[in-house]
Amino acid sequence: MSEYLFLYRGGNTRAAGAVPSPEQMQQTMQKWTTWIKGLIDGGHLKEAGQPLEAGGKVVTAGNGVNDGPYAEKDLVCGYSIVEASDLSAAVELSSGCPIFDAGGLVEVRPVIKLNQ
Repeated sequence: MSEYLFLYRGGNTRAAGAVPSPEQMQQTMQKWTTWIKGLIDGGHLKEAGQPLEAGGKVVTAGNGVNDGPYAEKDLVCGYSIVEASDLSAAVELSSGCPIFDAGGLVEVRPVIKLNQ
C-alpha cells in the first residue's frame, strides 16, 4: 500500500460571499463525517488531516512574503492522507467527497517515501 495526499481545493462558499445556514453547515458536516467514516471502515484513512483557514501568506525566494492565496481555485481548504494500492485506487477513494457538492475538487498526489 502507498500513501496519497488528498488536497481539498475550492468549494468554500464563504470565499464566494455566501454564508451557509446552520442547517446547511450541519448537513455538510454530516456528509463529511459519513465519507470519512467510509475511508476509516475501509482501512484507507492514514490521517484525517484538518480544515485550513482561507488566509495565509505566500513566501517566495529572497524572503518575499505576500498575502495569499490569491485565486479561489487555488484555495486549499483541507487535506487527508489515505492508503491505496495505486493512484487509480486512490482516485476512486476520492469519489463521493463532499467538496464536489460545493463545486470544489480533490487533488490526489502520491507521497514519496524518503529513506531515512
